[in-house]
Amino acid sequence: MRKKDVFLLTFLVLLLFIINYSLLNTVLIKFFNEKDKGIVERVIDGDTIVVDGVHIRLLGINSPEKGEEYSKEATGYLRDIIFNKTVSLEYGKNKKDKYGRTLAYVFLNNENINLNSVRNGFSNFYFPSGKDKHYLEFKNAWEKCLKDNKNLCEKSLDKCAECIELEKFDYKKEIVSFRNLCSFNCDLEAWEIKDEGRKKFIFPKIILNASKEISIITGNGNDNENVLFWRGKEYIWTKTGDTLFLRDKNHRLVLWKTY
Repeated sequence: MRKKDVFLLTFLVLLLFIINYSLLNTVLIKFFNEKDKGIVERVIDGDTIVVDGVHIRLLGINSPEKGEEYSKEATGYLRDIIFNKTVSLEYGKNKKDKYGRTLAYVFLNNENINLNSVRNGFSNFYFPSGKDKHYLEFKNAWEKCLKDNKNLCEKSLDKCAECIELEKFDYKKEIVSFRNLCSFNCDLEAWEIKDEGRKKFIFPKIILNASKEISIITGNGNDNENVLFWRGKEYIWTKTGDTLFLRDKNHRLVLWKTY
């Protein structure tokens, strides 16, 4: 083939590519952004469903366990919206969890169902493997839920809710400390601390005196009026980021802190 012919052929190919680039780019974007689709056959609870026979654990959220407050509502919320509907699945960096369940964001008509669960107070945000591209959306959804005072975001009306301050949160050393800022004593019995996932600490019968501090430490030891031990766990707070939720005995939110 002569050099002139090679040049002409190259020019024609380049011209064809330029003309069709927009179409080619659209096709490629569609291909790489395409999500798996399937029918929701079952809603197990507020963060687990079955799609075409596959168990799906919803990414970015953690809903109450069976028997806990708002568990039925969280399950019913999903069932009302997506049961027997065709949904799209978007996977994160890990496609499976340690139980073999598929991890995914679930979309119906381009709406992120996981995100809506947080926004409506049926779940808290939950990123055990580290924050991904959706993290800020979920954090903002939680803050919107707090503003609306909905369900899991409902603010405590306990008189001590305004008294208790998070004095220290050292997730590396696994130490959490609270101080009573009020001039009266606070009964913390049955109050609870929870992380983003399933780990939970229930306060025993204890009074936090005015202007005093109490610490909760992961590990084993002897409880006293200043220190309580969160037993049975090697660690509570994940290194990739986590959130502390403090709730009163009626499970209403007193405070929360994320890192």
